[in-house]
Amino acid sequence: MPHRVVITGLGTINPLGNDVETSWQNALAGRSGVGPITHFDASEHKVRIAAEVKGFDPREHFGTREARRLDRYSQLALVAARQAVADAGWELEHLNRDRIGAIIGSGIGGIGTFAQQMKVYETRGPSRVSPFLVPMMLADTAPGLVAIEFGLRGPNFAVVSACASGTNAVGEAFHVLRRGDADAMLVGGADAVIIPLAMAGMEVMTALSKRNDEPQRASRPFDAQRDGFVMGEGATFLALETVEHAQARGARIIAEVVGYGATNDAFHITAPDEHGDGAALCMRNALRVAGLQPEAISYINAHGTSTRLNDKSETAAIKQVFGEAAYRIPVSSTKSMTGHLLGGAGALEAMFSALTIRDGILPPTINYEFPDPECDLDYVPNQARRAEVRYVLSNSFGFGGHNGSIILGRYEG
Repeated sequence: MPHRVVITGLGTINPLGNDVETSWQNALAGRSGVGPITHFDASEHKVRIAAEVKGFDPREHFGTREARRLDRYSQLALVAARQAVADAGWELEHLNRDRIGAIIGSGIGGIGTFAQQMKVYETRGPSRVSPFLVPMMLADTAPGLVAIEFGLRGPNFAVVSACASGTNAVGEAFHVLRRGDADAMLVGGADAVIIPLAMAGMEVMTALSKRNDEPQRASRPFDAQRDGFVMGEGATFLALETVEHAQARGARIIAEVVGYGATNDAFHITAPDEHGDGAALCMRNALRVAGLQPEAISYINAHGTSTRLNDKSETAAIKQVFGEAAYRIPVSSTKSMTGHLLGGAGALEAMFSALTIRDGILPPTINYEFPDPECDLDYVPNQARRAEVRYVLSNSFGFGGHNGSIILGRYEG
């Protein structure tokens, strides 16, 4: 029999807050984390807004010397991982760390370090490039650092599947535990790409919102006037355990992971299949693993990026899977408030999904003003809503056609 897998701890640092409860309360209040870019001078860019982490000084967490040796994506990951370990109440000296691992999803990894050291190479020559360049820029550095920090010798790797990375990481950790390869896993997602080069690359693809004069209204998933996503940054971690491991130490259980699906559109390198076939298959696979019928889902935390194609195709995919039930299942996009954290998005949305189950409150889709005939579901517009929540489906879709869906449920022993 596969092991049951539960969530016992959460940690996050993201545009809505630098801890779990602050982030959750701001999400329920419908606050936006988007504003003018402060990380660099964006005056020459067509897009001058982003959803930045606020009030974060890495020196306070790592000291000046160590902070210089960590890319921002790794800094954020370590902060969120520390929170999750503390929230789970893991007394690691009393646990078998040979059977605890760490998996992190990241779409890009240490691109800030790469861009900065490229300038060094071009202006000062190869001998002046930092010896820390390679480990700082690798996507798998963050899970390695988490393993070193906590002495975790179990399964450890990075998942890189663009914007699906965080959800795929949670799903892969779920399978590691389900098949008995570990007793507990620290799993999350992290990205920090609000730098000139990355922003320019997204700009020329016309993927980003240009609503520079109204940054807090720029991310508007499923709204007829949406014009692109808003770049975000941050990290989120979940402490997962087999139910036997959690019960043996008397852990508080927040929610249960019950299903996971992963597919590919096999359609286009950046655009989703407009019919949503790959996304629909992914959701069906998650339902199959969970052993659930579609109508069992109480709420869907959508990928909902605020791009023309994504929101339309995700709506079509939901209708494929849920049929008439699609019109009675609430669907919301927390990216309306957080922006799009790329590889960090799926883990943050898994956290929000777990908290939705815990508290029985659905976070809203803010900035929903103008209905789109092609996006005609219940998007929980503008205000949080109390609801009886048993099962939550959370979707993430990424460039390359990657799709990931996880299902969380209310834990019942």
